[in-house]
Amino acid sequence: MCDKLSPNHFMPIPVTCPSCLKRFTVNDKFAGQTGPCPNCRKPIKIPEKAEEVVIHAPEATGPKDSKGKSVLKPIRRKDFKVSLPVMLTAGLSSLVIFGLALGIRFSGKEPATALLAIGALLLAPPLAYLGYWFLQDDELDSYAGKELWIRAGICSVVFAFTWLLYYFIPSYLSNYKTMAEFSGLDLLVMLPIMIVIGMFVSVLTFELEVLQGLLHYVLYLSITIFLALIMGTKLANPLVSEATISTPRVTQPSIPKGADAKPVPPATNTPPKADAAAEPEKPRINVLQ
Repeated sequence: MCDKLSPNHFMPIPVTCPSCLKRFTVNDKFAGQTGPCPNCRKPIKIPEKAEEVVIHAPEATGPKDSKGKSVLKPIRRKDFKVSLPVMLTAGLSSLVIFGLALGIRFSGKEPATALLAIGALLLAPPLAYLGYWFLQDDELDSYAGKELWIRAGICSVVFAFTWLLYYFIPSYLSNYKTMAEFSGLDLLVMLPIMIVIGMFVSVLTFELEVLQGLLHYVLYLSITIFLALIMGTKLANPLVSEATISTPRVTQPSIPKGADAKPVPPATNTPPKADAAAEPEKPRINVLQ
């Protein structure tokens, strides 16, 4: 009987020894019989087949086909993972973008507004993608594949649109021609508006928490501001240093020693009058001749 109760055989009935609490299984043909425990050798009784507890799964609800099977696919959680090629591509792209920003800075030319708009739009998709990868909750279903890129694209357009708001609203209200003319008040008013819009679209597109949506947009905003400053872009007056304008000095002519000091008349723009003695004498015409 001991060999028959050995756990090495195929045994579909689960058994727990009441003495040593050892768990093992036995073949269903030994149901209702008594034998020694393989661990403590004390006699135990194999449960009957009728004593088994069968747990039935709940009946599926929803539409079914002609065979009674549910037509809805079960929801399965997909782990969001970023592969090594994606991480390498992101790292190399960051180095290239940083190098281009330094090149524009050393060129000495102010970057065009169109170039800044294109850069803000191109940086948005990878930053939205990587930001979601860092902030998404592992306990919830995560977006992946085509659906993730679609949501990242929608989020990217709105992220770039916030920079357009920063450029157009102060220009329209105060008739500024460039961002370098923006005041500190314009900066303090527009940044909270941009952050609220970016946080709101992050929460809606990726179903993030409010704090996660805030961090998601701040990641994009901080990187774009950092690159703009590297390129030498003047975003507002508080972020740039005013150029120091040097005024020429007015020096007085030196007076030789021993000479009487006379006040020097102030310089005027009127041309000096010509000396009357230096004018040539006009020929006289004798009328009697």
